[in-house]
Order: sequence, then structure tokens, then C-alpha cells
Amino acid sequence: MNRRTLGLLAALSLTSACKEEPVGEMTPIPRPADMPATPAKKAEAPKPVAAEPPPDPSKVVLRWKLDAPTAFRLTTTSSGSGAPAEAPKGKKGKKDKEPQPAAGPGETAAIFVLQRTESGDYAFRIVPEGAGVEADQGTMSERGFVMDGLAGPLRNTAVLVLELPRDPVGPEATWALGADLVDMGAVPGFVEKKAERRNQVKLTALTPGENGEQVATLEYDLTESLSGEVRATRARMQAAAAKAAAAKPGHSHDDGHGHEDESTKGEPSVLAEMRVKGRGEFLVKAGRWRSWEATLTTRTEGTTLPGTAEGERTLRLTPLDSVPPELLQPQAKK
Repeated sequence: MNRRTLGLLAALSLTSACKEEPVGEMTPIPRPADMPATPAKKAEAPKPVAAEPPPDPSKVVLRWKLDAPTAFRLTTTSSGSGAPAEAPKGKKGKKDKEPQPAAGPGETAAIFVLQRTESGDYAFRIVPEGAGVEADQGTMSERGFVMDGLAGPLRNTAVLVLELPRDPVGPEATWALGADLVDMGAVPGFVEKKAERRNQVKLTALTPGENGEQVATLEYDLTESLSGEVRATRARMQAAAAKAAAAKPGHSHDDGHGHEDESTKGEPSVLAEMRVKGRGEFLVKAGRWRSWEATLTTRTEGTTLPGTAEGERTLRLTPLDSVPPELLQPQAKK
């Protein structure tokens, strides 16, 4: 290889080593010595909290306001056809003491006392008027939902008088009460065949009152009807067989295996029904009734409802100007 060839190769190698960078290529700027390797993340702005929708001016919230103890007189006027059956025992073993009318027309009364306890709970007492009668008491929510203390017919009365709707309501709004008007659990051997229920309270009007008050008019329409049959228990079968054997010597209704014959297979049909029609005016801002009245009609066939008289009863609630001090003492001690 001659010198010219060697010189040409050397020139080509030098040209490749000093190749120019393409025009327009960006060259990174070196980082200053005091700059951190990873830049801090920018703090995120807090997300705005969605504002609650404004209240509907056509609706109201009905709640008991017990800044001070409140009392009502509940009178019960009866046109029942007879005295009620014995009331069943409640959860704590004592009988319900709902004021029950005597046979024929009559009137009884009890005082409802509502107040807040030292712990802030909502409580009520039902004090029958009359010497020597023990009071019943219980607890409720701010809307009057009965949570503890009562059972049976007395609880139904408290539910009708105290319970208010859970949600805001406007004219024509409807809701149901936590009432169990017909309880056949105390009837031995009852087997339900048919049940009809209607449970509705309606806000029919919302009108202005004095001093900026609002008056909510509520109408009550509740019906509960249970029908079925009372199946023979072993005790009833034995009693019927003994009665038949005494009436017809030599003829027994038992086949020797504990079974009754054809003459005792007919099961008696029973029916129990209660209807409630009522109307009340609730003061929205004051949080109490201005007036309340309801008619309860009970009808039975082949059975009785323990603690409830047959016929019609009218319940009327009247606000008291003040609470008798002696009625507050037992609750204040709790």
C-alpha cells in the first residue's frame, strides 16, 4: 500500500470522528449542583365539597321538641258492647295497663308526659287518672318512634299518638305507622288464612298559623283484619271427648290412638278486625299537637282480642298548660 492510500484512509477516519450533529437537535442543559434530582410534586388543591341541596320549601320536618316537659290528657270514650278480655302480659311479665272502658258507655283518662332525661333521651310516661294505678313508661326517638317499654294495645295507642313521619313531607304525602293493630298470638291454636291491611297517614294540609307557626293537618286511615281457624289442641280434644262421653255413655270420640272422630273435625272460624280513622293538627315550629282525635272500631267473630273491647272507642288528645310536678318526679330520678 503506497503513501497516498494510507493518507486517504487516515483522512476518512478523521472525518468520521468529527461528524457534525444534525441541525435542530436539542442538547440537554446540565442540572445545577444545588437542584434536587427529583422535583417535589405540586400540592393538589382540595376538591370542593358538594353543597347540600336547599330544603324544599313545600315540605316540613315533623319532630317533637321537648326543650321543656310537655303533657297531654288522653280521654277514651267507649260505646263498647262489653268489658275487654284480660290484657296479655308484656315482655317484662306485667300486664298492659291501657285505660279500658267498662261495659257500656263510659270515659277514662290518662296523662301523657313527654320529656328529655338527663342523658338526653326522649322518654314518656302514661299515668292513668285514678288512685292506686301504676304508670307505664318508655323511650322514643325524636320523631316519636316507640323504642322500648310497651307492648300490646297500649303500645298501639302510643304509636298512634306519638309517631311522626321519618322524612320531610308536603301536602298529599303519605307514610305508614309502626302499629300492629290485631295480635292473634294470644289465641291458642289460631291459624291465619287471610289478612287484609291498610296503614296510611296523609298530610292533607300545611297552613300558616299565628306568630309564624305552621300547622300540619294529618289524617289517619288504618285497617287490619285477620281471619282463620282455631285448630283443636290436645286439651280441647280431650275435653270435647269427655263431654261427649258424659252425654252419651258407651260412645267415645277417641279411637284409642289419640285421634278424634269425624264429629269433632270441624274447626271454628274466627275473625278479628280493627279500623282507625283520625285527624290531628301538629304545630311544626312548636313541635307538639294542637289537637288530635281518632275513632277505633273493633269487631270479632268467634274470638276476642285480649285487652281490647268490642265496639267503638274515641281517643281525644288535649294539651295541658303545665305538667303536674308529681308526674315529673319518677322520670327525673332515672
